[in-house]
Formats: sequence, structure tokens, C-alpha cells
Amino acid sequence: MAGRSKIIEEKALMLGDKTASEQGVYIVDVSYDNGVLCYYIDREGGVDIDSCEAFSRAVEEELDKADIISGAYSLEVSSPGVDRKLKKEREFEYYKGREVEVKLYAPSDGVKEFDGVLKGFCGGSAVIERDGGDIAVALKDAAYIRLKFTF
Repeated sequence: MAGRSKIIEEKALMLGDKTASEQGVYIVDVSYDNGVLCYYIDREGGVDIDSCEAFSRAVEEELDKADIISGAYSLEVSSPGVDRKLKKEREFEYYKGREVEVKLYAPSDGVKEFDGVLKGFCGGSAVIERDGGDIAVALKDAAYIRLKFTF
């Protein structure tokens, strides 16, 4: 089932990218689990409920035409949320230049939690500028890497 979900996610992403571009939003991630297809969308300044509804209506038409999911499913469209862990290369590339919070499973150079600026993603690791230098943080070593929000 996991392989089938991944195929559906990839097809849903390809179908949704055109719609997202037309609406001025970016698909941060797509997930498919237990009959629920969820798009996480964002744009500079964030998205609101109206943006999510408009994207949902437009992408639903494309999904129905392509018929990539056999049987009934639910479609959800959401913003990524403020505490979302970055997981996929697509997310890291989109949020490049933004400040992130990092928590490691085990300390590295005596530090387990730190902030920095996301520089990119390479070979399964996030590249983060910290204290004037770049460090690579392997996703497998991080409890989380997420955007830092100051309220």
C-alpha cells in the first residue's frame, strides 16, 4: 500500500502544480493515506481559507479528469502550519533563505537545539547557516527542522 500511496502522491503533485501556479500558490507537500488526499499549499505571506477553497475546487476538477485514485476519497487542502516539520527536498528548496529551528536527537558539538538560516538541501541533509558557517544536518539525525516564527 505504501508504494501505491507514493505513486498517487507523485501523480497528484504533477496534476496540482499547474493549478497551483495559476493561482499563485506553491504545493509544499502532498500526502495520501487511508483514502484522504491532502495538499499543503503556501505563498509568500501565507494562505487563507479562501485560497485553500479555490485551490481545492480547481484541483478537484483535474483529479476527476485524470482519475488517479480508484474508488472514493476525501480531498483536503491546508496550509503547512507553523509547527510543521520540513521533510521533503521540495519543502527545503521552497523555504531556502528562511530562518529555521533545529532539534537533534543527540548533541553535535555540545549543541542539541539551535536556530539558523536554511541554505538548501543536499544528499538527505539540510544545509543551515549557523554562526557564520554552513553545517549539514542529516534528516535522520534531526527530531525536527521547522520554520522559525516570531510572534
